[in-house]
Amino acid sequence: MTLLTDRDVTLRNATAILPDRVVPGATIVVRDGLIEAVECTGAAPADAIDLGGSYCAPGLVDTHSDGLEKERSPRPGVELPLEFALRSFEGRARAAGVTTMFHGVGFANHDRYGRTIDLANEMCRVIDERARSGRAVIDHFVLHRLDARDRDGLAAVERIVADWNGSDLPLVSYEDHTPGQGQYSDRRWLERYVAGTKAMSADEAKRYVDDEAARRDEQLADRDVIVEWCGDRARDGSIRLMCHDPVTGDEVADAVARGVTIAEFPTTVEAAQAAHGLGLSSVCGGPNALRGTSHSGNVSARELIALGLCDVMASDYLPSTLLGAVGALVDDRVCDLATAIGLVTSGPAAAVGLDDRGRLEPGRRADLVVFDLDGRLPTVRAVVAQGGSCTHDPSTPAPLLERTPV
Repeated sequence: MTLLTDRDVTLRNATAILPDRVVPGATIVVRDGLIEAVECTGAAPADAIDLGGSYCAPGLVDTHSDGLEKERSPRPGVELPLEFALRSFEGRARAAGVTTMFHGVGFANHDRYGRTIDLANEMCRVIDERARSGRAVIDHFVLHRLDARDRDGLAAVERIVADWNGSDLPLVSYEDHTPGQGQYSDRRWLERYVAGTKAMSADEAKRYVDDEAARRDEQLADRDVIVEWCGDRARDGSIRLMCHDPVTGDEVADAVARGVTIAEFPTTVEAAQAAHGLGLSSVCGGPNALRGTSHSGNVSARELIALGLCDVMASDYLPSTLLGAVGALVDDRVCDLATAIGLVTSGPAAAVGLDDRGRLEPGRRADLVVFDLDGRLPTVRAVVAQGGSCTHDPSTPAPLLERTPV
């Protein structure tokens, strides 16, 4: 069932997940699209919506999702219109409790992932138009993924940063997915990935990776130029910078010197410890935390969370894994519920500078998700999503209270 509400709504009998504790029987008051009060005692008004004891948390903030790519091309040879794919994926994200989404857009010409610079520019245009339309039901942003060996990608991101006129900083992540680097420090995992996604034999995949390794060495000078540009722009305050898949403490220290503030998907405990010690926010993958293991042989997100070395969980490619990971972490006693929810709400919001959301506190933006846990398995019961209305123009369309099973 979908209920249209105005910008004022009261929810009662909620199990509210606050930054440091879980409070049953709470009443949450929303006025003008903001949280006015979270009350743990006293009677609720007669017109309040009874949540029946379900959990209520801030709307999830996803700092890295490549899901739009998969929505656009759900199977080989099938490409859907980007405008349609974005609206379709928007619905999936909202149904998973995500109310703020950073879409990963890869600025590279690379046949492994089917990415091109032209496609990246078109994705940015479509995302920006949806975000500014006043009709989006979640908040849309772009994570500009810059291939550290692609000069064409650098030129495109340079133009975006030069023309930027938003109040927030553009979010940029530099990455190197070549054999022997980052996520694929052990190239055998890349060979396995290529064989699976391109229907190659083991020998064909090995030759493919050999060719990529040769190109990697030829592009070393390009990498130096691109990483230096990222550092210059981060230090002069033009961008918010992430480093992708750091492996060693030395890599993290170098990233910090360049102005990086977020370490995305550290692949080892060493890198995560270095990031924590140097004050970076560390991002782990929701699918990794849900499954308990990395798909490419790197450190388990659960290990980093148990060690207190993870600040953010991002969906990577599947939005529903965020609450799925929350349920798994709590059920397996890796951490408590308030901590797990913080990894997908207040942690990511703080990391990317969105201080108006991510906590059930008065004055914060009233993006909310209502859900139940059946053991470790979540079911989303309702979503209150302000879209762009709360921060851009109070006269834009009303939020939705959507009751949809995930």
